[in-house]
Amino acid sequence: MTAKPNSQPSKREKPVSISGAKLVVRHLEAQGVRHVFGVPGAKIDRVYDALIDSRIQTVVCRHEQNAAFIAQGIGRLTGKAGVCLVTSGPGTTNLVTGFATATSEGSPVVGLGGVVPRAVRLKQTHQSLDTATIFRSVAKYSAEVESEEAIGETLANAFRAAESFRPGAAFVGLPSDVMQAAVPAAVLTPVAPVRLGPGPSEAIVEAARLLAKAKRPVLLLGMLASEPRAALAIRALLQAAPLPVVTTFQATGILTHELLPLFGGRVGLFHNQPADQLLDAADLVLTIGYDPIEYDQDAWNKGHNRNIVHIDAVPCEIAATYKPAIEIIGDIADSISLMAAGLHSLSRTNPAIGSVIDEMAMIRKQGAKAIGMPVHPLRLVADLQAVVADDVTLCLDMGSFHIWIARYLQVFRPRQMLISNGQQTLGVALPWAIAACLVRPGDKVISISGDGGFHFSSAELETAVRLKCNFVHIVWRDGFYDMVRFQEELKYGRSSGVAFGPIDTVRFAESMGARGFAIERAEDFAPTLRKAMELSGPVLIDVPVDYSHNKALGQQLLPQALI
Repeated sequence: MTAKPNSQPSKREKPVSISGAKLVVRHLEAQGVRHVFGVPGAKIDRVYDALIDSRIQTVVCRHEQNAAFIAQGIGRLTGKAGVCLVTSGPGTTNLVTGFATATSEGSPVVGLGGVVPRAVRLKQTHQSLDTATIFRSVAKYSAEVESEEAIGETLANAFRAAESFRPGAAFVGLPSDVMQAAVPAAVLTPVAPVRLGPGPSEAIVEAARLLAKAKRPVLLLGMLASEPRAALAIRALLQAAPLPVVTTFQATGILTHELLPLFGGRVGLFHNQPADQLLDAADLVLTIGYDPIEYDQDAWNKGHNRNIVHIDAVPCEIAATYKPAIEIIGDIADSISLMAAGLHSLSRTNPAIGSVIDEMAMIRKQGAKAIGMPVHPLRLVADLQAVVADDVTLCLDMGSFHIWIARYLQVFRPRQMLISNGQQTLGVALPWAIAACLVRPGDKVISISGDGGFHFSSAELETAVRLKCNFVHIVWRDGFYDMVRFQEELKYGRSSGVAFGPIDTVRFAESMGARGFAIERAEDFAPTLRKAMELSGPVLIDVPVDYSHNKALGQQLLPQALI
């Protein structure tokens, strides 16, 4: 067909242009981001301005590190990357601890940081810093947007890297002139994480054969075994093939009430638990979603000549004390489901597991009877156990208290109890509680810290009040960095650099607009906790704790040494 002589050629429509900052926000919206946490500044203020007109809630924090912790909590609870937004220079460097924590503990986070204009990027100007290089050691992905056309590609790759297994942190540097510039309004998000299939069938068949042949096999579950799909597959495996189970601190909540007879307890930090007895006696260890950063392989596998089967989404790091006979690399849930189908009701219940379970129950029972002030840790664990139902999310900071809780408190829902045991980072509990309130509004939330770790992030209590978060934060008070103190005393017979001054927790809470309670008798803790859980807004509970038994946590010990 020929064109009519008088017809005019059609004009192409010019692509719509928007500012780089608006394009960033459109990518976040398309990715499904609901909250952005951060602290503003001149190099990133155009993005903060663009957020006003979006569906995303901007949460201004009191410190960038806490913004990273809250984003990490979002990532761990949902599997979708939490997002933090900070300015250049110290705004970005303050994210480093949070990113190291997220990457080492498998939590997806995307951080956006301001950068000076490209024209002065290599000059010694105000807040000029090579942030992309800084973050490469603590993030899975780190890049600076070098041109307007690269915004979408960089953001899409950051989210994919953060959310693909093993999840972790991703950082994107945003030069301020790129955020001001007019750019094409093309959006490349949403992107989904890479989803693997099951591991090789021949490896799965061989692993099932070794498992059937073993006389004393043990399952060691790590933090990524608590991913919801993986947890469901593990439960199905254990129903088909009842096998003794040991978990790391971060793999809590995988087993159901019905599977408790298979549960030998949790391991971590020190090789002195009843669960370690099961690991020591095992002639085959099947690790699922395990990373040595949770529990050093030198602590539990040194000197053992036995088969290890490693199931994970990524290959393991070979070590002298960790060289699996078989690696099954692929989607963890799919790999386990295929293995379960080939086990045919295998049962290898180790006779020792009954005595291990009885030993743990005896420790809990005796601790629950402890009286007097300060309060014995096991008394607090027993009172907590009474209220930590399946609709309670528990967020733990790092400290001596977290060892007691990680060893002896039971939960039955994956990622119901959040623990930092990779970097062992102080200050995570209260920010994680904020995250839990935002993404699990139907849950009751309890967070716990020592009086040392609490004040690493306590200023964020004001943020929690502003957001009307309903959680109870319990401060176990003793006036020391006691996790350091008792280990120093074990090594050197004395301690150094571990004491600090007192802070009135109740008055501190009130100064932030929250409620506060101080426990003066051991028997008052349980009713005060129940009362606090019914109140609106953040509530702080200060309880003096008796850490006189803490040295026993790090020693080879008999159970009665804990009481």
